[in-house]
Amino acid sequence: MTEIEYRPRFPVDDDELSALHAKAFGSTATTIPWARRLERHSLTWIGAFLGDRLVGFVHVCWDGGAHGFLLDTVVDPDHQRRGIGRRLAASAIAEARDGGCEWLHVDYEARWDDFYRRCGFGATKAGLLRL
Repeated sequence: MTEIEYRPRFPVDDDELSALHAKAFGSTATTIPWARRLERHSLTWIGAFLGDRLVGFVHVCWDGGAHGFLLDTVVDPDHQRRGIGRRLAASAIAEARDGGCEWLHVDYEARWDDFYRRCGFGATKAGLLRL
């Protein structure tokens, strides 16, 4: 089996990343302008590639200062439970630290608590407002 390669700030194909998200979250694939969003709002992004195929993704948005925000962690369902998500998170954490962030925030549904704890995140109280 080919080894997974983790590529920071890779050239994003909007269709490919949109399809990965749709497959992982069980939704209909609609092309999202990922490349434009990432360039504008993200400190970094990391793709997990099996050969030339994108099988995982995460990115870090930030406030331009001390705070980064881990977003859109996703792994193709056919490749889950192999440590790809944890490796993506670890890569994002290192990139955020190298980018000058002092804090990295993440929010998630309760079912992902064990995953994010294994990635080194502690539980905090936070507020959420659906708009």
